[in-house]
Order: sequence, then structure tokens, then C-alpha cells
Amino acid sequence: MKKIFLNVAVVLSIMSLSGCNQTSTSLNKVVSQEEMEKVYHEIKTPFKYGVIFQHPDTTKMVDSPTIFRNNNTWYMTYIVFDGQGYETWLAESNDLLNWESKGKLLSFTENTWDANQKAGYVSLVNTDWGSDYAVEKYKNKYWMTYLGGNTAGYESGTLKIGMANSSTLTKAELWQTNDVPLLSPEDKDARWFENKTIYKSLVIRDKERHTGHPFVMYYNSKGDTADYESIAMAVSDDMITWKRFGKDPVITKGKGICGDAQIARYNDLYIMFYFGAFWKPGAFERFACSYDLINWTDWGGEDLIAPSEKFDEQYAHKPWVIMWKGVVYHFYNAVGDRGRVIALATSKDLKKQPL
Repeated sequence: MKKIFLNVAVVLSIMSLSGCNQTSTSLNKVVSQEEMEKVYHEIKTPFKYGVIFQHPDTTKMVDSPTIFRNNNTWYMTYIVFDGQGYETWLAESNDLLNWESKGKLLSFTENTWDANQKAGYVSLVNTDWGSDYAVEKYKNKYWMTYLGGNTAGYESGTLKIGMANSSTLTKAELWQTNDVPLLSPEDKDARWFENKTIYKSLVIRDKERHTGHPFVMYYNSKGDTADYESIAMAVSDDMITWKRFGKDPVITKGKGICGDAQIARYNDLYIMFYFGAFWKPGAFERFACSYDLINWTDWGGEDLIAPSEKFDEQYAHKPWVIMWKGVVYHFYNAVGDRGRVIALATSKDLKKQPL
């Protein structure tokens, strides 16, 4: 009988410890307000430096910067809309402030699923906050997901996600694209919030495999019963075959837009920079935090960036944020009196305190 009581006690003790661990894990799904405040003060960029890049032809629009570094030089991929659709270009800089266009990386084609839309976003950029922001090779190639479609016009038709690759990262040479999309709203497993169209995507490497897979993709999409944009997840083991992760969006407001995620690893947290639009007036920059890349705590405080100047009076959105030599650089798409351009806000006033 004593043995029975001892066995029961041991079982109860294990259950108790297991319960504590489950509670701790559950609590770790939510980032505390105190931690969120710390992150906000780390990443905020109250000083608008202004427009840092625009198309010389003002009838054309530039959009969606992705910033990375290679051999002590900064590079930016960006997309251009010229009336027909999106193409992807490359620019170069020595100081993050002055940029020179180098040429195209993704261009229009004929009779393909992505003939008139190829808006690219470089994959596997180092996500560590304050890092070298280098781009990782996988299978001896560089990778880039892209928004693709064959309908001409501004984000027209059914948009899907494609994948391109290249052996070179910093030359203005056309990348090799795939013959079929990676993810489509027409897929049989498309979820309720993504079965209408899919927009921008971001692929990162998850070294800790929180999802059980090394590669994680975030992308924004619309559904036929959800006519608003939410941020979704997909995972992969080989960068080619992707499967959707979870039943619901990771970030959504149930109206307007939540989109264009960028991920940064800060201490034991992940920060997701994203933009919001139309669930309150205008378009503006937000962030959320996570311990595991899956469960996200949304920031409830003031916007990181919102329209305030003539050059971004309509929209201030689509972030790419880095920290370099003690300064936070927040690149974003600005729409205002200078058309659709790329602007910059910083944590220090670089006009008064030049580097």
C-alpha cells in the first residue's frame, strides 16, 4: 500500500511539474507590456531624414525596399511600377543615404504565369539586430521570392508567390525564375484568408526550428470571405516545397491591411515590423513581438511612423528596418507630393548630427 501511495505521489509530482512547464510555456507566448515598451524605445525612429530614392521618371513608382550588405557595400532591391506591372531593380550605396540604381533583376516575360508582375524580395538576409545584414547562400545560390502574376496593371489579377535564384547577388543581372508558383490562392489547401490573392513575402532562416522547419515565410493575402489583408505563415525544408503553417493569420485586424512583414532578432525576442492601413486612417508602420516566430504580441502604442510630411502625407508604409553603428534606419515607402518614393527615418537626427 505504501508503494502505491509513493507511486501516486511521484505521478502527481510529475504532473505538477509538467503543469508548471505548460503554464510557463503558455505564458511565454505573450510578450509583456514592459518588454514591448523596451523594444519600442530600441527601435523608434522619430527623425524623418526625407526621401532617399525615387525614380528619375516621376510617372513611375518605386516601392518595397529590401536592404542588405555585401563586401562593405550596401544594396537595396526595390520594385518599379511603370503602368504595365512590377519589375525588380537593384541599387547600391556606401552610406545608406545616397543610392545609385544599378539595373534590373526581374523583368517582364511573355506567355508565363508571371509575365506582367515580378516584385522581388531577397531571402535569407541576416535577421540579427545590429548584424552584418549579409545574405546567406543555400545550395550555393541566392534566393528571392516574388509577387507574380500575368495580368497587367497595378497589383491586378490573381497574384501568387514565385521563387527566383542567382549565383550572383550584387550584379544587375536577371535572376532565374521558376515555371510554377510556390504558393497560390488557387491551391487546394489555401486557407479562408488567402484564397483570393497573395501579396508580398519574406523568407528567413530559423536556426532554432521553432516550427520544426529551417525556412519560414511570412506573406500577406486576401480571402474571398476576408476582403482584407492579413499576415500568414508557410514553412519549408528546401526553399522549393512550401506548406502552409497554422489555420489562421498570425497578424490581422479583420479589416484594412496588415502586411509586408520584416523580421529582426533582438535578444531573446523576434520583432516583426509591418505596416497597417485603413483599420484607422491612412497607412502607417507598426510592430509585434514573439518568442517563437509563431505567437505574436501586437504593439498597442503609437505608430513607429505615420504620415507627417508632404512627401509621406498620404501613406507611410512598407518597412525595412536595421540598426547600424548605433543608429536605427527605418526605410519605408512614402506617398505624397513627390509621388511614390522611398524615404528614411532614423533614431538620431542625421541632419544635425551627420555621421
